[in-house]
Amino acid sequence: RINTVAFKDPVSLMENIGLVTAHIRASYEAEGIDPARRVLNIIPADNGTLLYVDPEGGAWRAYGFVEDATAYNAIESAALFREAGVGFGEFQTRLSDFPAEKLTETIPGFHNTACRFETFMASVEKDAAGRAASVADEIQFFTSRKALMSSIVDRLGGELPLRVTHNDTKLNNVLIDDETGKALCVIDLDTVMPGLSINDFGDSIRFGANHCAEDEKDLSKVNFDIELYKIYARGFLEGAQGSLTEGELEYLPWGARLMTLECGIRFLTDYLDGDHYFRIHYPEQNLDRCRTQFKLVRDM
Repeated sequence: RINTVAFKDPVSLMENIGLVTAHIRASYEAEGIDPARRVLNIIPADNGTLLYVDPEGGAWRAYGFVEDATAYNAIESAALFREAGVGFGEFQTRLSDFPAEKLTETIPGFHNTACRFETFMASVEKDAAGRAASVADEIQFFTSRKALMSSIVDRLGGELPLRVTHNDTKLNNVLIDDETGKALCVIDLDTVMPGLSINDFGDSIRFGANHCAEDEKDLSKVNFDIELYKIYARGFLEGAQGSLTEGELEYLPWGARLMTLECGIRFLTDYLDGDHYFRIHYPEQNLDRCRTQFKLVRDM
């Protein structure tokens, strides 16, 4: 069942996935590679549509199950992290000739960091939960980096071309073949939409190139791992197979900093608003999440 709270237009969401998976499938077939386990296969509803809407408005879809493959929730080895990079890099390659403007933004402005900053400043001004005074240092951390957060968006269409991007490049969104240990198939395509390749790269680094919990309270345990960064970058570039421009290659490291900043600002915004977006298990969890992102940005 599609989450229609997060995704207001499930029809367009499935149209995006249908277009992208068809393109990837065709690219494998053109090379004589069986695409059965290399791309998600949508099982259409009886009426031929890509999803079924029930009488209560629930939106449902189905995919063929990819046998003998695993989605890992934790980085169990450097080789595994590298293969995740290969998988997401190849995702870029397979879609490098797809016109990204044909896709709908399933979550408008999802990675528009400049807009995220403006939303954050509005939350600081409103101070709905009465918390702004207690997080003055965290607010200053972001306000001092305003220029960085807008600089990448300003390069869109120039140095950084519009691409088809996944926008949720966590380790567990790449299926790994159980026999070979190689990346097989990118899954969870709900947030596929037009965007920047450096953001997909950067979100993987934010998630994977460290050894801490997202809400770690002891910041001495929060450290950016440059070796894991290198391992993932090599895999991503191998998978990308030369499909990235010089500008994209230059700004890949910026993508890591930018996505970590953006995630931190989203956590702090939600904390200031009273914790309405991210699920929390204790009152300061969003603040702890925010601070881990700060520490990673400093290390980067």
